[in-house]
Amino acid sequence: MAVDTHVDTIVRGGKVVTSSQVMDAAVAIKGEKIAAVGPEHLLPKADRYIDAEGKFVLPGLIDSHVHLDGHDDYALGALAAAHAGLTTLVPFGNYALEGDETLDQAVRRIQDEVGTGALVDFGFHFILQNRPSILESLPRAMELGVKSFKMFMTYKKRPGRMCDDDYICNAMEMVAKGGGVLQLHCESGNIIEYLENKLIAEGHTHPTDFPTACPDWAEEEAINRAIKMGAATDCPTYVVHLSTQLGLERIKQAQAQGQKIWTETCPQYLLLSDAEMAKFGPLAKIGPPLRPEDGPDRDALWNGLRQGQISLVGSDHSPHPEELKKPGWDNIFVDSTGASVPFGSPGIETVAPLMYSEGVVKRGFPIWWLARVMSENPARIFGLYPRKGVIQAGSDADLMILDPGADRVVTAKDHHSNAGYTLFEGWKVSGRPWMTLLRGQVLLNQGQIEQKPGYGKFLPCEGPTTPLGGPVD
Repeated sequence: MAVDTHVDTIVRGGKVVTSSQVMDAAVAIKGEKIAAVGPEHLLPKADRYIDAEGKFVLPGLIDSHVHLDGHDDYALGALAAAHAGLTTLVPFGNYALEGDETLDQAVRRIQDEVGTGALVDFGFHFILQNRPSILESLPRAMELGVKSFKMFMTYKKRPGRMCDDDYICNAMEMVAKGGGVLQLHCESGNIIEYLENKLIAEGHTHPTDFPTACPDWAEEEAINRAIKMGAATDCPTYVVHLSTQLGLERIKQAQAQGQKIWTETCPQYLLLSDAEMAKFGPLAKIGPPLRPEDGPDRDALWNGLRQGQISLVGSDHSPHPEELKKPGWDNIFVDSTGASVPFGSPGIETVAPLMYSEGVVKRGFPIWWLARVMSENPARIFGLYPRKGVIQAGSDADLMILDPGADRVVTAKDHHSNAGYTLFEGWKVSGRPWMTLLRGQVLLNQGQIEQKPGYGKFLPCEGPTTPLGGPVD
């Protein structure tokens, strides 16, 4: 089984978790790669042994839905990720809406910005704002290792965000030709703009009025268009932050017909509801909105995960500080200048513990489901597989060793984001990352970071590979 006569490190004694099973095995590491996986007595000798008895040994976790070009920069986001037990981030990059910066220039700029301070490995998606001329440089960006792009079907009040269908189709054709995947924020912008303006005119601007402007059928309508455009252009399509049962039903229909349409959801849509708007006010303004407390959506999303129709879970970390959201108490839609009150909430440091606690411990999902939705499937969809996301010979030696018995309480005081709050304040969670390894080196050790900023590497991404699906029961 072992191809080396000597290795650097062996992780032994734990339960090795793949995306489909749990094994009593050890993991041998040489350099930055996994050398072998199997019974310890069949592995070569090692310079260092890590005893993981009583713990789960998972592939390094990946958060593939992260916004770090604003109030949390790439260095701070990577620090938060490292403390949370993540080993790879795939954040969204942006280019200047004004001016003549091309996508390939933006890729190189952000590579330099991230590379100096990142503790974890990182790839990129790029947001294609409403500047159609930017598509001229899209093939060059793809040659540099950016294979996934995101477009918005909503946010008319946010400059440059909402994209017309013809622009989306043109982008889809180019992304498909280059072997990539197009991500879409699916809400019907024209419908939401109408409903929002109507509520403002009628004086219904309290935070609790916000979800009314973004009904579930607005997500469904946009998802329907996304599916049709993806089919027309033969482009792999990825629906971000799915929040509704209606939207999921449309995706399931397209998947059953063999279309390359994949989706994710986020802890906030699985666990929170519109009741949070009364408690947190504008801090809980996210897009799409939190759905009705008595509605069918949360149960439907959990079932979509259980049946494998929802491929992964990401945080949608978008950490606007509290002071920038405060105007939303007076008008949840716009501030005194008419600008949109910011959307988004922090999530890098809560996504993994919540999914383990609420999915595995509370709802009985197998532990290997966590490896599927937060390791292998993100790596597959976003072109990092098999380098990332799996525990197998030849893959990067990225491991998260989870102590299942370490319970704790979520509090923003322990977090590293500039947001200063979490919508999950006071939640009790099970499990804690006891240790992580990134490319063979210990990154996190019982709460302490052992690498220096800049250890993280840029990851050129390949095209998508079909994610794992099917029921997990």
